[in-house]
Amino acid sequence: MSLESEVDLPAGAVLPGALPDALRAELIAFRRDLHMHPELGNQEFRTTAAIKERLERAGLKPRVLPVGTGLVCDIGVPGEQWDGGPSMLALRADIDGLPIPDTKTDCAYRSTVPDRAHACGHDVHTTVVLGAGLVLAELHKRGQLPRPVRLVFQPAEEVLPGGAADAIKGGALEGVGAIIAVHCDPRVDAGKIGLREGPITSACDRLEIGLDGPGGHTARPHLTTDLVTAAARVVTDVPALVGRRFDSRSGLAITWGRIESGHAPNVIPQHAELSGTVRCLDIEAWRQAPDVVVAAIDEIANLYRAKSEINYVRGVPPVVNEPGVTELLRDAMIARRGVDSVVGTEQSLGGEDFSWYLEHVPGAMARLGVRTPGERQIRDLHQGDFDVDESAITVGVELFTAAALVNGLR
Repeated sequence: MSLESEVDLPAGAVLPGALPDALRAELIAFRRDLHMHPELGNQEFRTTAAIKERLERAGLKPRVLPVGTGLVCDIGVPGEQWDGGPSMLALRADIDGLPIPDTKTDCAYRSTVPDRAHACGHDVHTTVVLGAGLVLAELHKRGQLPRPVRLVFQPAEEVLPGGAADAIKGGALEGVGAIIAVHCDPRVDAGKIGLREGPITSACDRLEIGLDGPGGHTARPHLTTDLVTAAARVVTDVPALVGRRFDSRSGLAITWGRIESGHAPNVIPQHAELSGTVRCLDIEAWRQAPDVVVAAIDEIANLYRAKSEINYVRGVPPVVNEPGVTELLRDAMIARRGVDSVVGTEQSLGGEDFSWYLEHVPGAMARLGVRTPGERQIRDLHQGDFDVDESAITVGVELFTAAALVNGLR
């Protein structure tokens, strides 16, 4: 299949790169195998081996990252008879699963690993980049790949501050001029992608707090530190206080996921623990957040004579889509599937370590529609019943192969 481009390409230019039926079926089977065998961050040895074996079978030379999981693979080598122009385009996938049980019932490929699931679509992301790599490798053999491409299969996206940093240290961006990625979106129909210039995800940090006091009897809270009340005030007052120290347009939000304290109804405990997340839409507010949040916690804790120990774990900044690379994704999708295949999308409060690559090179992430058109139920991300319309794999491969070709024809 060769599609005449509907975007502004050189006269007579076409986009080769059919996805043969046999490869389409193979990719679906590959994704299902990954789905049945999810591995947590930095433990993706089976996944890495499966990707490596398939790329080598295609005649490519993948290189496992120094951390032992994840890999990079170049298609074409800079310095060959390329016709100048931009550096390599990188296609990035994340390969890890989540520590939650797979709760799907009538599914032949549900997870076989207890309390582990591919509930964020990383199995789809991996399969899309693998499929695009196999198609582009074939085009390279035919002399139809205008510029070299790098495949980046990154471990540990779900582990703060994210495996992207390890991939970068391992040379994933050397010689790369731009990088693209997709993320499954269960609110977008399969066959479409969602795009947005500028911020498309949010910053996400983790907050862990310990509060301590001498403890005592609940009959005499005035003689000690009322630690449960102190913890409760941290939970309610810190988000409100921080909210008044940032521009409300920054969207900074503190949300608690855990609070533990005490063992008996008539004993004031000596220790309390709280943990949660700090999310932020604006990158400048994110840079200031640790100092402001820590100061607010100390301020409230001191009011109740509680000693605070704070572990502010830096996560990831927002993914900020560069306009030129966003336009590349738009042009590529339109060339493959027409103007109606691209829809706008909002900035989410989810975090994504793809943002670390964008601290070094321009790039953009698209939201890959995975909802079956007409389906009313939304199987949301990070839920045990998450699944996708597998036609989205073909769409992702088409998008990435077209992006590599359009980038080379510019």
